[in-house]
Amino acid sequence: MSTIPRRPLGQTDLSLPVIGIGCSDMGNRNRPRPPEEAIGTAHTGLKAGLDWFDVAPYYGLGLAERRLGDALRETPRDHFLISTKVGRTLLPDDEADTSQPRHGFHTPMPFRAAFDYSYDGVMRSWEASLHRLGLAHIDVLFLHDIGAYAHGENDARLWREFIDGGLRALVELKRDGAIEAFGLGVNEAAVCHRMLDEAPVDAFLLAGRYTLLDHAGALPLLDRCAEAGVSVIAAGPYNTGLLAGGTKRTGAMRYDYGAAPPEILASLAALEALCASHDVPLGAAALQFGLGHPAVVSVLPGVAGSARVAETCILATTPIPAAFWAELAESGIISPGVPLPHS
Repeated sequence: MSTIPRRPLGQTDLSLPVIGIGCSDMGNRNRPRPPEEAIGTAHTGLKAGLDWFDVAPYYGLGLAERRLGDALRETPRDHFLISTKVGRTLLPDDEADTSQPRHGFHTPMPFRAAFDYSYDGVMRSWEASLHRLGLAHIDVLFLHDIGAYAHGENDARLWREFIDGGLRALVELKRDGAIEAFGLGVNEAAVCHRMLDEAPVDAFLLAGRYTLLDHAGALPLLDRCAEAGVSVIAAGPYNTGLLAGGTKRTGAMRYDYGAAPPEILASLAALEALCASHDVPLGAAALQFGLGHPAVVSVLPGVAGSARVAETCILATTPIPAAFWAELAESGIISPGVPLPHS
């Protein structure tokens, strides 16, 4: 029996495991990966109780959805949950150079992605995802990468396109039972506040903004979501791997799609020292930190391969003493007022 707890998603009938599986690596993110790895990820996740898989058309330009569907299709549909994303449509591209990485993905899929937050764009994206997955139902849709962080000066125009069109599509899909829930999948808190002001929403998938290294800016949003009954998924808990490997990790020390600044590296070193003093794995603290906030229903790391699924389960269930969280709260490493897990 799984030891992974579950929490309800917003005001819906769904419940998510407190740890999900992010599937961007199934799209060959950063390097080619064998299709068998996706099968191992999915099947080991199901056995461990990590039965929620988050994917997107953008991941490998359709490749991740195809691989995830192939891995799950023969599993009874009520044994897993899938969320995917809308807001980008995939267009055939005869000139795509599939021998070279595109958008960070080594993918053979001959498509290009185009933002489309209109009613028709959201509907087409949802239907195309069903075909790529080879499934008849998607549980949750997240509107992908809306907001100023992704679009800069085009933000206002694209937000209006969504409010006037794509939002209506999401509301209709939920009303008709085609999906159970919808929300935003973004890298910024500001657009989530805007959504709460203007439109109904079940959940936010917030990537890299509620972690041990980056949480102060998101805290007001999470407090507001807790009051409103809106769930938050804390994605990217390792901040591009910094909180997985620490200061001794191999490869570039990257943070928020760039080089890690000195103050972040200083916080990382302080966290490592605190973890070592309590014999707590840094990855376990990073994975469990977000669950201390009442708005957070699940933490979503990227997971690739059976071994990584097993390691994630160990980190998620590693007992962390209350003394660690108490010392963390007093250390100055994290912001005042952040709710922390209890042992």
